[in-house]
Amino acid sequence: MNSQPEPLAGRREALVLSAGGLFAAYQAGVYKALWPYWKPDLVVGTSAGALNGWLIAGGIEPDELILRWLHPDAGTAVRFRAMPDLWNGYFDPGPLLERARQIHREFARKLPLGVVSIEVPGFRPVLFRDDEITPEHMLAACSILLFYPSVRIDGRRLVDGGLFESTPVWAAAAMGATRVIAINAFPRITPWALHVVLSGMHRLRKMPAPEWLDIAVISPSARMGAARDAMVWDAANARRWVDMGVRDGERFLENGMPATAAREE
Repeated sequence: MNSQPEPLAGRREALVLSAGGLFAAYQAGVYKALWPYWKPDLVVGTSAGALNGWLIAGGIEPDELILRWLHPDAGTAVRFRAMPDLWNGYFDPGPLLERARQIHREFARKLPLGVVSIEVPGFRPVLFRDDEITPEHMLAACSILLFYPSVRIDGRRLVDGGLFESTPVWAAAAMGATRVIAINAFPRITPWALHVVLSGMHRLRKMPAPEWLDIAVISPSARMGAARDAMVWDAANARRWVDMGVRDGERFLENGMPATAAREE
């Protein structure tokens, strides 16, 4: 049974951005294609999508967002620990937190924004909204279990919000959206065993979206790469993912996006 109430009168368009690590460069390409024809009323993101989400909610132009993903600095937020272990993870959270603090300083939020994390040990999805979102919340939303340590905020231990659901459209409904365009940059990845594990986790704990919510999902039309590619920046990969995003976004428009979404400001 769906516990989320139907929205109040009025249309609210949401952009929902998935997890995906460096694959999230794809989201910048899709956003560039959509930008002249459609702009969201609110934004939701998890994991790398939370970082893109803050920038988009802050009014970044699509070309600038793309340039950030094409610059080598995009890869400096992911740094391997010299001495990894299961408790503290394989990656140093310091550079990623500094990246979150940087974009938090540079861009003031202009649109409603939701960031999704998972609270452990209960593995409960948590939605943080608007002014309660700090750089630490963005770090938590990106803290992949076993790869990064959990982030403790106000007595809660939080990890990557894409653990059970790469594209949390339910959160957009909770914020009052009536229609969603979701960009899922988290595709089928290799090795095969990792894909099977992640898919099983998503099916096990996925939060249902309300039946009344109209959802359109844009996903990569071609193979993105291996799991390592989502963690190690490469200029050719970043360019390929952005270009694929632009093409897929344009194809989405050509095929006719939902009528209530096809509007300009």
